[in-house]
Amino acid sequence: MEKKKKATNPTSDDSESNLWSFLTPRGTTASFVCITLFAILVRVAVSIHPYSGAGTPPKYGDYEAQRHWMEITLNLPVKEWYLNSTVNDLKYWGLDYPPLTAYQSYIHGLFLRYFDPQSVALFTSRGYESYIGKLLMRWTVLLSDVLIFFPAVIYFVTVYYSGTHDGPKSGNMWHFAMILLNPCLILIDHGHFQYNCISLGFTVAAVSAILSDRDIFGSILFTLALNHKQMSAYFAPAFFGYLFGKCLRRQNPFLEVLKLGLAVLGTFIVLWWPYLYSLEAPLEVLSRLAPFERGIYEDYVANFWCTTSVIVKWKRLFSTQALRILSLVSTVSTCLPSMMLLILAPSRSNFLFGLLSSALSFYFFSFQVHEKSILLPLLPASFLAIDEPLIFRWLTYFALLSMFPLLRRDELILPYIALYGLFVLLYNAPVQRKDIRETRSHFTTLKYFLITSSLLLHIVYLMVTPPRRYPYLFEAVMMLLCFSQFFFIFMYTNMKQWEFLKLSSQTVREKKNI
Repeated sequence: MEKKKKATNPTSDDSESNLWSFLTPRGTTASFVCITLFAILVRVAVSIHPYSGAGTPPKYGDYEAQRHWMEITLNLPVKEWYLNSTVNDLKYWGLDYPPLTAYQSYIHGLFLRYFDPQSVALFTSRGYESYIGKLLMRWTVLLSDVLIFFPAVIYFVTVYYSGTHDGPKSGNMWHFAMILLNPCLILIDHGHFQYNCISLGFTVAAVSAILSDRDIFGSILFTLALNHKQMSAYFAPAFFGYLFGKCLRRQNPFLEVLKLGLAVLGTFIVLWWPYLYSLEAPLEVLSRLAPFERGIYEDYVANFWCTTSVIVKWKRLFSTQALRILSLVSTVSTCLPSMMLLILAPSRSNFLFGLLSSALSFYFFSFQVHEKSILLPLLPASFLAIDEPLIFRWLTYFALLSMFPLLRRDELILPYIALYGLFVLLYNAPVQRKDIRETRSHFTTLKYFLITSSLLLHIVYLMVTPPRRYPYLFEAVMMLLCFSQFFFIFMYTNMKQWEFLKLSSQTVREKKNI
């Protein structure tokens, strides 16, 4: 126990402790409640700003896509949700996510229809942007966040600090706040307008269940995430490698694999049941989940294909089919080492690093990556925030920069600046974490140079007009800088996984020698 301080005049340290008292372990329940209410308040504040495609016909943006899916799922039979027809023009924001997203759209559509039927009326609601309609749509995101993502984060923090984590426990409230107040997720879901909180919430819950050795429950939860957004496949190699590695070390490996396989298969069958009436029906749905016709990337994203396109014109040199194969081979070959390391050394810490490594592999090399996809690597980085704070901070800084052009188009500059500042403030709260003392001057110099470059790019992008010949010059420079930092983190995570393998091998040898 800590020694009681003598009653003296308050010092600056005392004032600082009082300022951050809601992040300390004293009164855990009260701290959870305070942070949760503050996180809700921040989300509400962001939601009063514009959203993707606001007032920009004919297709508007992601807000209209989500509203249109509610319209379609409410007014058409479930078998017609993914089929092109006179009443369901797939060229106008056709459903392109798995069935769980469609079911979610139906439930949210019921909510909208109860209060504002015109907002989901077939045909006539296209481009519907009434005040009450927008308010209801914002509420559906907030409710999804509070009912799925928030409890999942509480579950993770509870599991992580009840035996899984071997470090100091005084940072649990700070850790909770850093995950819940992730600026990128808030800006995309409550600003730009999406429902990433649902699939990411299921993923957080799945990781928490697996860390507490509830592997079947965790597998079901991850299957739900996968069936809400197919991008959850970014984590699939890590889940497979870790669970398979655990099964191989059980008394009856085949039985353990069979139980997990049946749980996953059963969940898929339940979710896809309306489309299992013929062989063609599920294939129709699958064809909607892989929009290869859009090209290997859209807009500017800090992955390998977009960053190197300045030199290699991938879309001109290769056909779509060739790029599909090249993308598949690149993704598999880069995430395979991490997956194998998890099979060989399935420790909890290795699992968290494997999630980050796998997500970055998919972000770099998979087909059709969006700016928003950086939310997936950010999630496992936030899991590691207390043990690898520099990696978490660095990835967040440059994830924000990589999404800046998108958020500027959405007119979300003010909430972007506010959440950036809030993140810096919360990150530097005085809590116990494994910060790396930067004693080498050249590393410190490089760090400040990169941060300064990032801040200057923000200013230049807002205030300077690019040359006519190179209209996307600033975006290209941003993506190059962000890609270089993401790749550094990718290499570091793989290096850490090799260290876990060496540690595991050393432990096995020591046990044999006893």
